[in-house]
Amino acid sequence: MARTARNRAAAEARGRRAETLAALWLRAKGYRILDRRVRLPVGEIDLIAVRGRTLAFVEVKARKTFTSAANAVTPASWQRINRAAASWTARRSTLQTHDWRFDLVVIQPWKRPVHLADQWRPDFAPSGR
Repeated sequence: MARTARNRAAAEARGRRAETLAALWLRAKGYRILDRRVRLPVGEIDLIAVRGRTLAFVEVKARKTFTSAANAVTPASWQRINRAAASWTARRSTLQTHDWRFDLVVIQPWKRPVHLADQWRPDFAPSGR
């Protein structure tokens, strides 16, 4: 296997582990995980969780430092997640009246996950919200 392919595979494995840890952390905080690793033509969502009437669309970042993880999510990233959230929710009528929130979970080596709720808000809400 070429070096770049190995690096890509290792990064993919780290990402999966980080998402699993984030999902466990959210469950411990009372969230129910509705979906993981959502891949749609308009974007991707790492985790979709619900607690009460709030849908959390969660981006998970695993980095050595908190700052590098937080800085890894750009406004363009959040826009893609927002488009994916609209597409995902459009096919689930029972969830269309829930409030939306865009969260970040930071995973660092040998530290507890950090869940940052409401990290981004779209300039406008999807129609019907």
